[in-house]
Amino acid sequence: MERITKFFSDITREMRKVSWPKREELTRYTITVLATVAFFSIFFGVLDLGISRLIRLILE
Repeated sequence: MERITKFFSDITREMRKVSWPKREELTRYTITVLATVAFFSIFFGVLDLGISRLIRLILE
């Protein structure tokens, strides 16, 4: 039981050392991630469409 108590005590101590982002930073990071995901989704969608049409053209 003592080990479990020490474990949670250590977790609490380490969580106090964490540098949490400010609201503005978090918003900026979230927008960056969403924009990157959207860009790559569109990019790979267009790439997939192009390769599919190329393969259909070759096989016909």
